[in-house]
Amino acid sequence: MPTENRTARLTILIDPRKKAVFERLCAAEDTTPSQVVRRLIREYIERATGRPWHAEDEALSDEASGLHSRKK
Repeated sequence: MPTENRTARLTILIDPRKKAVFERLCAAEDTTPSQVVRRLIREYIERATGRPWHAEDEALSDEASGLHSRKK
């Protein structure tokens, strides 16, 4: 799977005990928490949209709808 551009930061609040368990599980699987969260988000998008995630397709769709230039 190609590496996506990682230019946005997502900050979440989580119970410290859950965070500790999550980090231990990630380490046991030789992965980072960020990798797991990116995978979970991608899976959620695919489940919600009913189609595979392709960043290139979404960028084209954003440009066509004018979302690409909108700042939040």
